[in-house]
Amino acid sequence: MLNMLIPRMYRKSLFDDFFDTPFGVGNTAGLMKTDVKATEDGYEMEIDLPGIDKENLTVQLENGYMTVTAKTEKKNDEKNDNGRYVRRERFSGTYSRSFYVGEEVTEEDIKAKYENGILKLFVPDKEKQPKVEEKKYVAIEG
Repeated sequence: MLNMLIPRMYRKSLFDDFFDTPFGVGNTAGLMKTDVKATEDGYEMEIDLPGIDKENLTVQLENGYMTVTAKTEKKNDEKNDNGRYVRRERFSGTYSRSFYVGEEVTEEDIKAKYENGILKLFVPDKEKQPKVEEKKYVAIEG
C-alpha cells in the first residue's frame, strides 16, 4: 500500500500502477485471524485459514506454547492470445502463530478440527481443573 503513495516517476515499472492493490499477493495483513472464546472448561479458538489444505497445517506444542503453522503456494499465470505472458506471479510461504497455553497442557488435551477454511481448536484450562493430590513417601532404611 505504501507503494501507492510513491510518485510514479520513482517506481520500478510502468505496470506498478496497474497491478498495485492493497489486497495483492504477498499482503500478509489479516492472515490467521483468530477468535478466542473462554468457556467453563477452557478456550475455544477459531483461526481463519482460507485456501489452505489440511495437509499443509500443523499444530505443535512445545514448552507451553501451541504453534499453528500453515504452508501455502499460489500461482497466477495469465497469457494473452499469442501465448506470451502478460503477468506471472507466484507466492509461497509459511505462516505461523503461537499461543501460550501452559506447560500442563499435553497434545492429547487439545482437540482440533478443520473445515471450510477454519481451524477450530479446544484447549482445556488446566488451572481450573482440580488436581489430584499424590502422596509421596520417603523410603526408610534400616
